[in-house]
Amino acid sequence: MDFVLSLSGTWPLLLMALPLGAALGFLGGLFGIGSGIVAIPMLVAGFGMSQPQAQGTALVLMVPNLLLGWHRYQQRHPLPWRAVLPMMISASLTTWLLAHFANTLDPRWLRGIFCIFLSLLAINLLRRRHRPPVSEKPLDHRLIPLVGVLGGCSMGLLGIGGGLLASPLLSGWLGQRQTTAQGLSLALVAPSSLVALLAYADAGRVDWSLGLPLAAGGILTVSAGVALAHRLPERRLRTAFAVMLLIAALWLWNGTA
Repeated sequence: MDFVLSLSGTWPLLLMALPLGAALGFLGGLFGIGSGIVAIPMLVAGFGMSQPQAQGTALVLMVPNLLLGWHRYQQRHPLPWRAVLPMMISASLTTWLLAHFANTLDPRWLRGIFCIFLSLLAINLLRRRHRPPVSEKPLDHRLIPLVGVLGGCSMGLLGIGGGLLASPLLSGWLGQRQTTAQGLSLALVAPSSLVALLAYADAGRVDWSLGLPLAAGGILTVSAGVALAHRLPERRLRTAFAVMLLIAALWLWNGTA
């Protein structure tokens, strides 16, 4: 009888979470993100989760998509392990430390930091819309671990943003082509997202009953989002992404004020 009651409570959750996960997966594929940027405000404002719980649960959705994306990217654009490994190690260690720190913060402070991060990121994207592409420079391997530390700080503290920080640093500061920057960013965020998930789960900040069906729905639609992204103008996509970030920040702030 208890098992039947458990199933009766599970099916409505599945019927709600699967299409939500599918929508988030599509947006993740469309904008080249791990979906957490939209999922976290939705979980806080729409489901009443605390900020740390939302960040931990959103990582369940993000991890399989990021690991799959990294694997596929490596198949098409393999990168030297001399560049990848130091960044992965520095990012993973920083993520682990900051994730444990994030779970000790007041959720209101963490939510405020998250909103500010989204807003600043959106403003930076809008400013970079008309910037011409840079010519590639030799990769400075001495600075790669620093990129990992900065990306790991964002992944651990906020559960998102490692690639969104790393990609502009690699393409602008270190002068890498966009494809190289994206490949290195995926090498940073894919293992870091897994480390962050383990840290949040260890602190009891993951709702697996919601996160797993969200992840299942997301996996089904990521490829469709990627396919559409390749047919749309890059500048228009960047603008739409920046506007979405601002809306998510306002929704999160107003929905929980």
